[in-house]
Amino acid sequence: MSDLTSLTIAEARDKLLGKEFSALELTDAYLSAIDRANEAINAYVVVTHDRAREMARASDDRIAGGTAGALEGIPLGIKDLFATHGVHTQAASHVLDGFQPRYESTVTANLWHDGAVMLGKLNMDEFAMGSSNETSYYGPVKSPWRRKGSNLDLVPGGSSGGSAAAVAARLCAGATATDTGGSIRQPAAFTGTVGIKPTYGRCSRWGIVAFASSLDQAGPIARDVRDAAIMLKSMASVDDRDTTSVNRPVPDYEAAIGRSVKGLKIGVPKEYRVEGMPDEIETLWQNGIAWLRDAGAEIVDVSLPHTMYALPAYYIVAPAEASSNLARYDGVRYGLRVPGRDVIDMYEKTRAAGFGREVKRRILIGTYVLSAGYYDAYYLKAQKVRTLIKRDFEQVFASGVDALLTPATPSAAFGIADQDMASDPVKMYLNDIFTVTVNMAGLPGIAVPGGLSQEGTPLGLQLIGRPFDEETLFAAAHVVEQAAGRFEPTPWW
Repeated sequence: MSDLTSLTIAEARDKLLGKEFSALELTDAYLSAIDRANEAINAYVVVTHDRAREMARASDDRIAGGTAGALEGIPLGIKDLFATHGVHTQAASHVLDGFQPRYESTVTANLWHDGAVMLGKLNMDEFAMGSSNETSYYGPVKSPWRRKGSNLDLVPGGSSGGSAAAVAARLCAGATATDTGGSIRQPAAFTGTVGIKPTYGRCSRWGIVAFASSLDQAGPIARDVRDAAIMLKSMASVDDRDTTSVNRPVPDYEAAIGRSVKGLKIGVPKEYRVEGMPDEIETLWQNGIAWLRDAGAEIVDVSLPHTMYALPAYYIVAPAEASSNLARYDGVRYGLRVPGRDVIDMYEKTRAAGFGREVKRRILIGTYVLSAGYYDAYYLKAQKVRTLIKRDFEQVFASGVDALLTPATPSAAFGIADQDMASDPVKMYLNDIFTVTVNMAGLPGIAVPGGLSQEGTPLGLQLIGRPFDEETLFAAAHVVEQAAGRFEPTPWW
């Protein structure tokens, strides 16, 4: 790890503007780090060496000319779910084999407009379906973290596992990610990084491969809270091509860093104390409560009574939408095509060969709950539960609560190919138990490192906010970050 790759986005930004080094030198430092480490970690599926250097040279020209953007010269990794013009975009799936879009996602276009540099495309769970980054066609990502005295490879979380691992291992300054049920916050918690899922509609979904359209939302994974704020400012925008994006000004999120939380009312939902939760997660939670109280916040107990139904409702709504969204992958116009006797046979063979096991499982679940005779019993009922979950939050916020504090995950990271998880998909789905409610209600949520487990691996706290009040989350998360300290893995790669 070079001195340049150890800099945060904020630090690198200031030093680039001060001409202490060039954007090309910074980019080359990251490319060298990727070339050394990626074979071991498998965070990148494609590294765009030439394009990165070309973008870095252009950044140096703008810095010299006094026209630098907000992220000028900052090297970023891009989750393989975001369309990047002329560059591999396959959602880590075989069914999109060879796909290079002729267009750019709105989020990445915003980043390039602000001067960011693309290092490459990051590994992920196939079509964002997974909590461990083990469903990728390109193989699992290995976490940069390991347990004390152990060489066991740990998962980085999912689906944005490549994004979280690359940030934690200093293989990019920050990364784009997406969150449908916790896919930003859970991997951030597992890797000691910061990840924020903004309010639904804050970032455009245009040009992002769809999983569940009413739940998907883009956001950043970064090294600290300030960097996450800087990235979100550039990623967020209204977009005429995405009718769910919201036309309201994007605040200067970085200005919220260091803002006092004195007088804020922080809710602690009793329903998040789930059966079998490890003692160290409860201790972590109590530490977070104490840090915010010491900073002047008022801590209040609250109830979100429909939380217990969130996970089963989510695993009806999300697969249903996935079944619909993934129907377009048939081998006709792009991606994988497996020849067949006729067009129907070609469809069937292409989809059978192109989709992985977890994606097939969710398509089958989704198709089932949308089928005649089951739509009312499952999908319609799940949508009604979703409305009740949203109402729970609305009532809590209406009572004067400014944000909620919960654990981000029910445990620390587990091992790759963990047999308990592999043999029982429901156990894997339970990793989302603290995060899915936020997506179901369309709220913002941030994961921030809160400590280390007994085995020396990261544990994260989650703050949940009012719609479009990410600024309060950044202010409160910064308090937690300052109290907990920073956590970095010991390089083994």
